[in-house]
Amino acid sequence: MERKSRQVRERIVQAAEELFRANGYDGVSVTDIAARADVGRTTFFRYFGDKAEVVFAKEQAMFDALRVLAEGAATETATTLLQAIEQLRPIILKICEQASSDADGYALHLGLLEQHIELRARDALKTQQAGAELADVLVARGATKATAVLAAHVALACYQTARGLTNDPRTLPAEVARAFDSVATLHEPLR
Repeated sequence: MERKSRQVRERIVQAAEELFRANGYDGVSVTDIAARADVGRTTFFRYFGDKAEVVFAKEQAMFDALRVLAEGAATETATTLLQAIEQLRPIILKICEQASSDADGYALHLGLLEQHIELRARDALKTQQAGAELADVLVARGATKATAVLAAHVALACYQTARGLTNDPRTLPAEVARAFDSVATLHEPLR
């Protein structure tokens, strides 16, 4: 049953993306998405609370991947802020690689965010959720709450910085890595 459920969800997401590309976000209704996915409206709402939630469907998969990555990576307790940030680097980079692996989907997602303030607001909430989850990862590894929260927000700032510098999904992971590298040198004197 789980496989069938996953397939239905994927059909809904695929239908929504096709319709958003063809008609724009405002030109698409839940009814349109359900019809294109060959499901009823009730089925649509079983998977998504509203049309906007479909825009962020792939991010939920990234949150799930974040949990798996965090649980699978056994590391020492981060006793400094820099150590905590460095522990988050591979997690953020892996999420960026996943997010940018579908170049067309990534471009569509960014375009929808740029055009719709309500989607940017939801993106900000999702980013806060990601920050809380990243902080929880560090706390579970023994970091102090203060270190974990600050490190999580710095790690997210590395991602946001890269996203602000490039719309090209092929260069996103490299830009994120560069941002982390810059953070790692903050303690060094300026030359």
